[in-house]
Amino acid sequence: MKYENVVSGKFISRPNRFIAHIEIDGKEEICHVMNTGRMKELLLPGAEVFLCRAKNPERKTKFDLIGVRRTDGEIINIDSIVPNKVAGEYIKTLFPSAKLVKPETFFEKSRFDFYIEDNSDKIFLEVKGVTLNVDGRARFPDAPTERGTKHLYELIEAKQKGFRACVLFVIAMKGCSSFAPNFSTDPKFAKALFEAKENGVEIFAVDCKVSADGIFADKPVPVCFSE
Repeated sequence: MKYENVVSGKFISRPNRFIAHIEIDGKEEICHVMNTGRMKELLLPGAEVFLCRAKNPERKTKFDLIGVRRTDGEIINIDSIVPNKVAGEYIKTLFPSAKLVKPETFFEKSRFDFYIEDNSDKIFLEVKGVTLNVDGRARFPDAPTERGTKHLYELIEAKQKGFRACVLFVIAMKGCSSFAPNFSTDPKFAKALFEAKENGVEIFAVDCKVSADGIFADKPVPVCFSE
C-alpha cells in the first residue's frame, strides 16, 4: 500500500488518544493519531514521525499521523486502517486458491474482517495490527482489548460450525523474530488466543516492509505462546 502527500515532522506530545502535537517545518500542528493504542515506546519527544496530509481542506486537523521512526532507525506504521489493507493484498499469498474475497462479512451476530472461499473451504479471517516490539518479539495487544478477545471466541464458534477460522497478525515493521500474545498487558486475550489455537483456529503472523510512504506484507513470522 502506498500513501500520497506524506510529510515528516517531530513528535512533541500526545494529550489524548486521538490527537498529537507535531512540529512540521518549524510550526506546531495538531494532528489526528490513526491509532488509539498506547505506543508509549514509540511516540517519544523528538521522534521523527510521518504524516499524510488530509484530503478534506475543511477538516480541523490537516494531517494524519501514520508512522514513526524508532530509536534504532526502523520505521513503524501506526495507521490502524492499514492492517486490513495489507491483509487484503496478502490474502492470495495466504490462500493461493481463493476464489472469493469479501471484506467486513457477518457470521451470525459477529462481523469478521474477511470472508474467503477457495476450492474446498469457507473461511473467516480476522486481522490484528501489531506495533509493539519487545526485545525482538512482536506483541499484541499493547493495551487491553475486550473486542479482540471477543473476536477470538467468535472465531472458535465459527470453527465449531464448520468454517475454517483464521486470525492474521500484521506486524507493521521489520526486525521481529517471532510473535507472541502480550501476557502481561492482557492475559485474557493471551488465554483466548491459546484456546483458539487448541480449538483449531489457525494463527498467522507476517511482518512488513515499511517506508515513510508505504507498507507491504513481507515474510511469515513464527507464532509462539511462551512468555
